Amino acid sequence: MAMRQTPLTCSGHTRPVVDLAFSGITPYGYFLISACKDGKPMLRQGDTGDWIGTFLGHKGAVWGATLNTDATKAATAAADFTAKVWDAVSGDEILTLAHKHIVKTVNFTQDSSRLLTGGNDKLLRIYDLSNPEAAPQEIAGHTSAIKKALWYNNDKQILSAAEDKTIRLWDRSSMQEVKTLTFDTSVSSMEYMPDGDILVITYGKTIAFYNALSLDLIKSVEAPAPINSASLHPEKDFFVAGGDDFKLYKFDYSNKEELESYKGHFGPVHCVRFSPDGELYASGSEDGTLRLWQTAVGKTYGLWKCVLPEDLGAENSEQLYTSPPEIKA
Repeated sequence: MAMRQTPLTCSGHTRPVVDLAFSGITPYGYFLISACKDGKPMLRQGDTGDWIGTFLGHKGAVWGATLNTDATKAATAAADFTAKVWDAVSGDEILTLAHKHIVKTVNFTQDSSRLLTGGNDKLLRIYDLSNPEAAPQEIAGHTSAIKKALWYNNDKQILSAAEDKTIRLWDRSSMQEVKTLTFDTSVSSMEYMPDGDILVITYGKTIAFYNALSLDLIKSVEAPAPINSASLHPEKDFFVAGGDDFKLYKFDYSNKEELESYKGHFGPVHCVRFSPDGELYASGSEDGTLRLWQTAVGKTYGLWKCVLPEDLGAENSEQLYTSPPEIKA
């Protein structure tokens, strides 16, 4: 009997899930935060999806959410023209940072001392979290709404993607634009690991991999449907992607071959990310759920228990593998 992927479904949100992020690995495991249009970002145990708490305080859709490396702080970006910083242990709000328009993206420096924000007013802002009353540094240059902004190259640079069909690299100290990548359509997502040497970008049906230092294209893959998000496994063996056809795709990174595809969501997939240990990946969807998927199907990990085929009685095999059947479009 072939092992069938059985995703764990994390319910609780009442509107589409539009962003998710994992923390680093801490002494207490690793954690997952989700941003949702219901305005109530949620924190979960990363390996099981178990709900820990909900951050209450935003008065509009939350478009972006992130955790710092050790999962002690969270930050969220929202349609109520604010970004908020939270104590991720107690759930208390630490700071509200007022903006002039909808905020779409938030990102901590590796030492958690500064927060980068971006959104519909086309400006990047850098807040000193030890001196939140001080006016943020502002970087202008994009000609339309910023969708994603990340600290880059050991926090010495900033990378931002906007509706103006560009990704721009900025020098943090001079606040000047260093390089621009231009695309024929708006970039839908961008992933970069602080210790990584590869930048993952999605636009249209394309998943593209760039050298993080030179920003030269390494390779690109065309998916069967428009892609909203992709994530590269920490070991760089394979990558996963999700988009408008409700499916999650897994590809071999070296030869670009499609390995698997799963239909587990009931709406477009907006975000997908590998866990920091690479054992699972999480997806968030228009259907209001998060799903956790095993990287190596059948392995004992988190809530998944390895069941050998000879241990399966005919009467209980269906109970153990109750994922929806694959539907061929």
